[in-house]
Order: sequence, then C-alpha cells, then structure tokens
Amino acid sequence: MFFWHVPAPNEALLISGSKRQTQDTQFRIVTGHGSFVVPIKQKARILSLALLEAEIKEDCVTNQGIRLNIQAVAVFNVGDDFVSIANAARRFLSEQSRMEELIGRIFAGHLRSIVGALTVEELIRERDRVAQEVKDGSHAEMEKLGIVVDAVQIQEIADATGYISNLAAPHAAAVASQARIAAARADQEAAEREQQAAALKAEYERDTEIKRAGFLAETDRARAQSAQAGPLAQAQAAQQVIEQQTALAQRQAELAAQRLEAEVRRPADAEAYRRTTLATADATTVRAQADGAAYAERVLAQAQAEANSARAASLEGGNQELIAANHLVEVLPALVEAAARGIAQSNLTIVNGAEGVSEMVTGIVGQGLSILEALKPKLKEHPALASVAVR
Repeated sequence: MFFWHVPAPNEALLISGSKRQTQDTQFRIVTGHGSFVVPIKQKARILSLALLEAEIKEDCVTNQGIRLNIQAVAVFNVGDDFVSIANAARRFLSEQSRMEELIGRIFAGHLRSIVGALTVEELIRERDRVAQEVKDGSHAEMEKLGIVVDAVQIQEIADATGYISNLAAPHAAAVASQARIAAARADQEAAEREQQAAALKAEYERDTEIKRAGFLAETDRARAQSAQAGPLAQAQAAQQVIEQQTALAQRQAELAAQRLEAEVRRPADAEAYRRTTLATADATTVRAQADGAAYAERVLAQAQAEANSARAASLEGGNQELIAANHLVEVLPALVEAAARGIAQSNLTIVNGAEGVSEMVTGIVGQGLSILEALKPKLKEHPALASVAVR
C-alpha cells in the first residue's frame, strides 16, 4: 500500500510529525515491522543499520620520534537499540554516505594518540593490543554517536626512514643465513636423496635385469627341454631297447654256451676220455700180455728146474709124500704157465694199467708160492729137496 511503509531487516524506519511517540524522541522509530504513514502530516526516513567499513591511513609518530605510516580498518554499524538509532539519526541521517569518512577520522585521532605512546618494536610486536586500545579509546565517542565498533585491525606499518628495515636487518641476515643453510642442507639432503633414489633405481633396474635374465634363461631352458623331450624320449626308448636286446643277446649267448657245453664239449670230452681210456687200456693189455708171456716163460723155466731137482730128491728117498709133492711141483709150472697165458690171451681191460697187470700176475704167482710154502715142512726133512725149493 502506498501509505504503508515496511523497513528492511537492517534498516530503521524513522517517522516524524506524529503526535504519538512511544520513545523518548522527537520521532517514532520502527524496526522489524511496518507502519502507516499519513501523507503530508508525517514524513518517513530510512536509517541503515548495515555493517560499514572505515579505512584509516594516518602518519603517526612513535615515542622514539620515528614517523610511521599506518593503515588500519574499522568495522562498525549503527546500534539496533532505540537510543543508538536515535543518536545516529540525529548526527548521520542526512550524511549517511559520509559516515565511513567521519568515523575513520575519529579512529585516526585515537590511533595517533596510542601510537605516540609506543615504540616501533612494541607497535610491531603488539598490533592486536594497539587495535584493541584504539577500539577501547573510541568507545565513549562511538556510543554517543550511536555506533557499535565490531573490530579494528592494523593492516600495514610503513617506515619511510628505514628504521624498521634496519631493525629487521640482523634478524633478516640471521634468517637469510639460516635460510641459506637450510637451503644448502635441503640441497644436500635433496642430492643425497637423489643419489639414494638413483642408487635404488639402479639397484631395482639391476635386480629387474637379473630377474628378467633368469626368467629368459628359465624360458629358454624350458623351451630347450620341451624341444629335447621328444628326441630324449626316443633316445631313452632306443637305449632301453638296446639294453633289452643286449640282455637278450647275452642270455642267448649263455644258452648257446650251455647248449654247446651240453651238446658238443661234454660229449667231445667224454668221447676223448673214452678214446684215451681205451687206448691206455689197449696198451696196458698188450703190455700185460707181453709181460705175462715173458713172466710165464720165466716162471715155467724156474719151476721146471725146481721140479726136476725135487723129483730127483724124492726118488732117492722113496718117500711117498715127497713123491706127491714132487708130482705137485711138476704140475705147478704148468698151472702157472696156463694162468699166465690165459692172461696174455685174454681180452680183459685192466683199468689201472701195468699196475693192475702186475697185481694180477703177482697174485697168480703168489698162489703158486703158497703151495710151495705148504710143502716146505716136508722139504725140510729132505735137505736136497729143500735146497731146490729155496732156489
């Protein structure tokens, strides 16, 4: 509605010309709601309660006589209570656009007075304290003006004389030296780290190459083994076949040797042994026949001679027993001769050779001599016969 006015949240509506006054002012203050303004009889004005900023640039002199150019900023606004709005409306309602400049001048005055009581070192080290003192020093004046100061901040301290620079020179030199040392140390550490990184990289590359070479060697070996697997298997199979054939040939050779031993050598040895034995037996038989014939002739001659002697002796004594013995003596050479000839003419094979023939002939002669031994008692009674027998 044309006659209904509503202020913004950061504004205060000032209505003058009204007879009804709820505040102890010459005008009515409306905030947070709307109000009806009677045309011609009433006049409505708006006072901003928004936050404002005043920039301060002031040349100040410290208690050391050092001139400094200080830049600061003050943040403020009109208080939202009726007293502050009324105080600010009376002073700044028609000059709201110059409010920052006016408040800045007030803060600049307080800043000069506070800086004049401080040294450059204190001002540099204690900026927050300086700002707080400026705020506190202007509080009474700001309250009369209806202004609420939110913050004061020292932004920059400029020194045209170079005092601050000279003051900072030792520290700057020390800081620069420390900075150079730190930079050198950092460079050294960086170089060492780069060397370590390069060494690690070289070691890694070496290990990688070794592993790659190992992998390639294993791959080549696997390929070679794979390529040789077929020929190797064939060679092993051929070797096994050769071994089996060799074993079979050895077995066949052993069987052939056994067969040769059984079928050829042993029969040949047996035949040779048989032939040797027969030849030895034939020779022995011939020798035995010859020896028997010669021995028989010799024994026969001896026996004939002894028989004749015995016969003569027996006949002289007229002894019948001696005659019988004489007769036996006469027959003895014939018996020995017959036996010897029988041996000589026989086809007996005497295995133990001449020794066997001698044993046989000796046995026959021994039998004849045994007969003579039986006659010796009788021959002892007749010395003539005994002498014949002894001869």
